[in-house]
Amino acid sequence: MNGTALQDRPPASASWRIALPHSAAAVPVARALVRTALTELEHGADCDTAELLTAELVANAVEHTAGDTPIELVVELLPTGCQVEVHDPDPAPPGHLTQPHTGEPDPWQEHGRGLLLIRALSSSCGHRPTETGKAVWFRLPVVPPQWHPA
Repeated sequence: MNGTALQDRPPASASWRIALPHSAAAVPVARALVRTALTELEHGADCDTAELLTAELVANAVEHTAGDTPIELVVELLPTGCQVEVHDPDPAPPGHLTQPHTGEPDPWQEHGRGLLLIRALSSSCGHRPTETGKAVWFRLPVVPPQWHPA
């Protein structure tokens, strides 16, 4: 890694908190917001992975929480990587996010792979209670410049 690449990265954290509708329309909006945050600032985290995992978190929040209370997307860019959180009104923890998966996913099921992807592709993930429900999050590290596709 060369010195100029590090100097181009944000020296301190930057974060965004955005309310999204409690509908499937929130998924592409969240993907676009994460891609914009990472590419506009030339952050260095893997945009494709961040988009995919964000879409999984937002889709889960929309699908598994009742009502029409907006969900919130929180994107935090740090010198070492990024953290994405999705806040929803349901205090129940997401099933099996931080527990090791035992067994293979059923290839005939349309659901059940999102949390597996989040665990497999993020550097860390988890959930925490909030005053209004819960936050589910993942972290991705900065990818060294020589690993970025040309």
